Amino acid sequence: MSRRGRRVPTKVTDTILPTTMIGSYPKPRWFEEYNVAGADLLEWWKIEKHFQAFRDATAACIKDQELAGLDIVTDGQMHFDQYGGGIGSFVWYWYERLGGFSKSKLPNPIARGIEASGKDLSQAAWMHDWGGTAVTAKVSRGVPGRLGEMYDIARGLTDKPLKVSVGAGPANLTFHVDLKYPGSHYSEQRKLAEDIVPIFNQDLKDLVARGAEFIQIEDLGGWQLAWDPDSTWIIDILNAWIDGVDAKIAWHSCLGAGYGNTFRTVEDALPRVLERWQDVKVHQYALDFALRNMVDVHALKELEPDREVQAGVIDIRSLYIETDDEIVRRIHKVLEYIEPERVYLSTDCGLKALPRFVALEKLKALVRAANRVRAELPAPTVAARHGRREVLL
Repeated sequence: MSRRGRRVPTKVTDTILPTTMIGSYPKPRWFEEYNVAGADLLEWWKIEKHFQAFRDATAACIKDQELAGLDIVTDGQMHFDQYGGGIGSFVWYWYERLGGFSKSKLPNPIARGIEASGKDLSQAAWMHDWGGTAVTAKVSRGVPGRLGEMYDIARGLTDKPLKVSVGAGPANLTFHVDLKYPGSHYSEQRKLAEDIVPIFNQDLKDLVARGAEFIQIEDLGGWQLAWDPDSTWIIDILNAWIDGVDAKIAWHSCLGAGYGNTFRTVEDALPRVLERWQDVKVHQYALDFALRNMVDVHALKELEPDREVQAGVIDIRSLYIETDDEIVRRIHKVLEYIEPERVYLSTDCGLKALPRFVALEKLKALVRAANRVRAELPAPTVAARHGRREVLL
């Protein structure tokens, strides 16, 4: 699984403290009625209206990011349907396509466990709204995810550096599967995740073959190490997912974003797990900090010197648009623990659940704050960013 010895660029842009967003973005209002609902995108796009709408929505999302001034853009994940939990399509896009998965929205197994404990019933409620599924046959490719085709559309719409956000990942997808469902093909998370990995690994390699240079995998599976320290198979799964993928790889493991709700049991877990996460051979960690007022940022001192952070300094779980001063203070906190050459500035998680106006204004504020902090940096630090520098990982 080791990636040591392969040369990769440490940056995708010469700008220090480059700004980006995690991945998803609010759909334009007119595009909310367009839901793919499990269809193969290449079949759905045969209807000219569908293809033009998808491309135009992606273009609108990218244009918003360009207007805000982001240094690195994403496609906004316009393939996410308007499902429960605010961003339930994060998992349902794959449940509906992978062979063996039930396409029906079943009771969420995590929520059932919470209900059995009699505690935190509000958390159980939104997770039931998200929904659960079952797997009654061996996992197979099923309907292709078409990540490469979506990348081709986005790449043709901008000259900016493009980050491809890919999730949910194999470990994450096991969370909402009822392994005790009648006729379940799987009795343990690990085996289910292992069968998903080869399919998802090929998707990443297809992205690279099409020209993708910066891929962000999105999988909350790493948090399982907080409540089950023996779940080392999670590390193996994530490494297998990215094995042989010749691109800069970031890993986003957020704290949950269901209608602004978090997975409260792991809100304070980052300082306990980040050291172990470094066994995953990624180049960058995309982490939520803003929602907890940056209290966990001290964990960054544990990062190995050849790793970067994509620091969440925008709280996406609130409609409040932060002031430039507030964001500057958050960036300063990050830089107390890690040098600016290893820092990207981002949102905590996806912006999809927010009103588009709020999302855009948050991005504008992020860029203004980043510009202010760049201006504060000593000249030698800024000069050092001219040209690409490479390191061995």
